[in-house]
Amino acid sequence: MSILTTRDRILQTSLAMFNTHGLVVVSTQKTAYEMGISSGNLHYHFKTKQAIVERLFSRFAQRLEELDAAYADIGAIDDLWLSLHLRFEAISEYQFIYRDMPYLSAEYPVLGRRSQDLTATNLLAAQALCEGLVAAGVMKASDEQARILALQLVFTTSCWLSFERLVPGREPQKSADPGLAAFYTLTLFSPYVSSDAHTYLDYLRSKYLR
Repeated sequence: MSILTTRDRILQTSLAMFNTHGLVVVSTQKTAYEMGISSGNLHYHFKTKQAIVERLFSRFAQRLEELDAAYADIGAIDDLWLSLHLRFEAISEYQFIYRDMPYLSAEYPVLGRRSQDLTATNLLAAQALCEGLVAAGVMKASDEQARILALQLVFTTSCWLSFERLVPGREPQKSADPGLAAFYTLTLFSPYVSSDAHTYLDYLRSKYLR
């Protein structure tokens, strides 16, 4: 079992605190106190809170970019569900990024621009995915329908956690179920997919909507 470096522990603790308490209220001093180290020790590794946030954002962006690249290998609806499941896992792990985006982009403009670039990349990848599924005969859709579906896909994955927080009866600190989120997102494809794909959607519906 590998031992985490102080730098990695700072990132791990900061991520947990950002997710739980929000990016706005968590300071480097609070992170150092939570870790049981001095502020000077923390600042030796990361001079500012922004440096921590930038590193975490880079890790998150890399996860999504890897998933975007993997879209090219998706040739069936069950592969798409797995890809969406992995995407929602990443979004949940770094949930503060999308949840606190208004503050993040205002406080750190460079990350606001990087977020826009990441979204643009996600949109291009989603459109290529939809076009590829049409070309493979997995679904039938016009060019315009494929473009709209790609936009809906990125919109839903980006905004799902914010929506989850507004659902009546949901526990505030309870993490969203990535499998359920993936299923609901996958239903966007329902009007366009083949009968075989509908069979898989029915299986997922029986699993998550019992």
